Amino acid sequence: MARNVLTPPTRLLLGPGPSNPAPLVSAAMAAPLVGHLDPYFLQVMDETMADLRTVFGTANHHTIPMSGTGTAGLEAIMFNLLEPGDEAVVGVVGYFGQRLVELAQRAGARVRRIEAPLGEVIAPERVKEQLDRRPPNLVALVHAETSTGAHQPLDEIGKMVRDAGALFVVDCVTSLGGMPVDVDRRLIDAAGSCSQKCLGAPPGLGPVTFGPRAMAAVQGRRSKPATWYLDLQLLFQYWGESGGPRDRAFHHTAPVANLYGFREALRLTLEEGLDARYARHRAAHERLVDGLGALGLSLFTPEANRLPMLNVINIPEGVDDLTVRKRLLERGIEIGAGFGPLKGTAWRVGLMGTNATTEVVDRFVGELAAVLKTT
Repeated sequence: MARNVLTPPTRLLLGPGPSNPAPLVSAAMAAPLVGHLDPYFLQVMDETMADLRTVFGTANHHTIPMSGTGTAGLEAIMFNLLEPGDEAVVGVVGYFGQRLVELAQRAGARVRRIEAPLGEVIAPERVKEQLDRRPPNLVALVHAETSTGAHQPLDEIGKMVRDAGALFVVDCVTSLGGMPVDVDRRLIDAAGSCSQKCLGAPPGLGPVTFGPRAMAAVQGRRSKPATWYLDLQLLFQYWGESGGPRDRAFHHTAPVANLYGFREALRLTLEEGLDARYARHRAAHERLVDGLGALGLSLFTPEANRLPMLNVINIPEGVDDLTVRKRLLERGIEIGAGFGPLKGTAWRVGLMGTNATTEVVDRFVGELAAVLKTT
């Protein structure tokens, strides 16, 4: 019996992720497969680690794209760095901060939350208050809160956390590749991101980096983490512990095609230049703000806190959220709905990777204007 050939529609992906990969990334994923312990693939792994360090802004050897989405990477961080009975301070300014709380609790930690209203961020002095009250084992913040479009400043916090003897963990799922993360300069001990947003590869990998203090905590655990697949000590027997001898132990079957695509996405990122890439994301955001203003639309996030790559737009009174998103999809454009308390009152528009261009912004604003006229 004949089967239909897979023919998905072509979409301009302007939601909170995934973004459209560059054609060279898609082509790389179609390259011939080799085994996950093949000498060629081990070379690809090493090259990927090196390029990923540059994008993260770190010299950390323990920097890899985890086999799993960004959530898997963040779970690996929490389950390896926290033990039952440990204490964690977690900033919550939206859904993804709450997710860090949940991960920390499932790792057995007692959690102290620092909360701020939606669209706002956490002032460094509020972190300092918690550190002075009682030093925790770990402090975790979301750099780019995807649910609200808010950018959490980090510069002052890393030193505070380090001086208190705690580990500093950052969720940079939405920011990596679109704005500086600067792991080493900001004294971040562990950070986790994803492949499908500003880096412009398909979903399926969770880039993570662990500094020396984080790895010392991993190696000094009182008990094994409550996960086998995400156990860092097992994972680095496969990825290589020191960058020296190439002997690798089997841990899992790595997604070879995904790694091909991710390596190409990193290559394109570094070929463009990080500063140029960050400037391109910022320019696309500013073009969008101007275009929305011409339509009488505004952003939910206060200007001082706005992310360049994730824009949360207030839905005008009398306009139906679902109707607009459906009509845009019919025109080949996907945008995201509001999340949590913002459901039905906001749209989330991602300008990430190859989609962070003025041409893409102009197309979106034009199509949105046409849809709003008929709504």
